[in-house]
Amino acid sequence: MEFYDVVRQRRSIRSYRPDPVPEESLKRIAEAVSCAPTACNRQPFRLLLIKNREKRLAVGAGYKGEWICSSPIIAVMIGKESEAWKRPEGDSIVNVDAAIAMEHFVLAAAAEGLGTCWICAYNRAQVDRVLGLPAGESSVALSPLGFAADGPRPFTRKPLNQIFEVIE
Repeated sequence: MEFYDVVRQRRSIRSYRPDPVPEESLKRIAEAVSCAPTACNRQPFRLLLIKNREKRLAVGAGYKGEWICSSPIIAVMIGKESEAWKRPEGDSIVNVDAAIAMEHFVLAAAAEGLGTCWICAYNRAQVDRVLGLPAGESSVALSPLGFAADGPRPFTRKPLNQIFEVIE
């Protein structure tokens, strides 16, 4: 799929078919995630793709919407604080780097004909505990991954002049 078509067609999907995700699609998505730019190319993240039903249910319990568990995979983007570059003021940009990688995941999944839904409104401590993350690592975002059960709902966007400006 052409890049701008992917960007225009990608939607947040909240209903999934149980069909498995092809391994070839997962490999291409992994490649796209590995291409995400990060500060000083440190790549302070890892992406977990959880297929195990019990683990998906445990991770999904940290989120208020049960539909997340309807997908055959739940993706969890993990930030690795100790590996992240820090601004001159000292604050880490681990969340920025992980978010860029997560967006590569979302767009690559759309290019594969798969649905996702970026989720940040979850109980982070609970999910991190379920995953047994070591000190210095924490989840940044979740997303179901799979084939959409229904077509995406229509949406609206602000006019470009409200979100985009060129200053000369």
